[in-house]
Amino acid sequence: MNKESHSPEADHLPRTQSRITRRKIIQITAVAGFLGAAWYFGIKPRSSHKTVRYSQPLMGTMVNMTVCGPREEECRTAIQDCIARMKQLSFIMSTYEPESPISVLNRMGVVHKAPPELTEVFRMARELSELTDGAFDPTVKPLLGLYKEVKRSGKLPSEDKIKEILHLVDYRHIVVEDLAISFSRQGVEVTLDGIAKGYIVDQGVAVLRNLGFTNAYVEAGGDLMTLGNRGDGNNWRIGIRNPRSDDLKKMDTIELSNRAIATSGDYLQYFTDDKRIHHIINPRTGFSPIETASSTILAPTVAKADGLATATMVLGLMKALELVESLPECEGYFIDKHLNKYQTTGFFS
Repeated sequence: MNKESHSPEADHLPRTQSRITRRKIIQITAVAGFLGAAWYFGIKPRSSHKTVRYSQPLMGTMVNMTVCGPREEECRTAIQDCIARMKQLSFIMSTYEPESPISVLNRMGVVHKAPPELTEVFRMARELSELTDGAFDPTVKPLLGLYKEVKRSGKLPSEDKIKEILHLVDYRHIVVEDLAISFSRQGVEVTLDGIAKGYIVDQGVAVLRNLGFTNAYVEAGGDLMTLGNRGDGNNWRIGIRNPRSDDLKKMDTIELSNRAIATSGDYLQYFTDDKRIHHIINPRTGFSPIETASSTILAPTVAKADGLATATMVLGLMKALELVESLPECEGYFIDKHLNKYQTTGFFS
């Protein structure tokens, strides 16, 4: 699936402003007096951190970053290093680049000397497929291609055509070795869109960490990681979009620090106006799941949150809740087609 979620940062949401009382004026004056005295006696206050924001199209969506650090120029250099790494990985895992390793794999059935990052993501995908009993499956690409024809023709594919393709859909057809990736059945095609974007964000964040940045936010199409805080001591505030409303002021919000979040939903890319047929496909049936409108996952990494958001859309509400409750450091928040909300015990805590 090619998942592009909402832009989740909600720091622009209005907050109630408190009245400045006489007591607060006295407090402000006292702080100003202390700073003046400290400067007079040669005690220099710690310089405030700079906050640099940056946006750029990448991976078929928009990448948004906020980096906090002592010097603006260092922040901007770190952002460029982060973007360069994400671009490199985006090419490796893009099915839209004819000469990318994954495109070669789909065309030839094998790719030799596969980049280690591609091998790593395929192994992560395999673990997720096994964990979800096949609800997550990279081999759904032929089914997605079939449904994309709906936009052009206006006609749904026949059940016979879906059944014809389903025999190719099985993650166990993917053979991952140290230096090569291949398919055990002719005609298999794969997409890593349900996990690669999260992995790429993780790797971009790793660049920032290695450069010593501890307060940052990196987001690509709603899949994001928060590091530390916003630089002012407050956690990052993230909005979770209502899948049937574009009103960003009515989003549920959650505060995060050093945690990843990702959302999948039927409203992101849909092939029919009623959103009954959309870009998330159940690998077992060949049809879009009918119960869940959106799935939001908290996890230690964006790759895990990204993949689980896709898989739990397919699993349905009760199985999704049961699975996520069993996973350490993961939480889930789900909205069904009637806008009823369900969450694991620690999602908002």
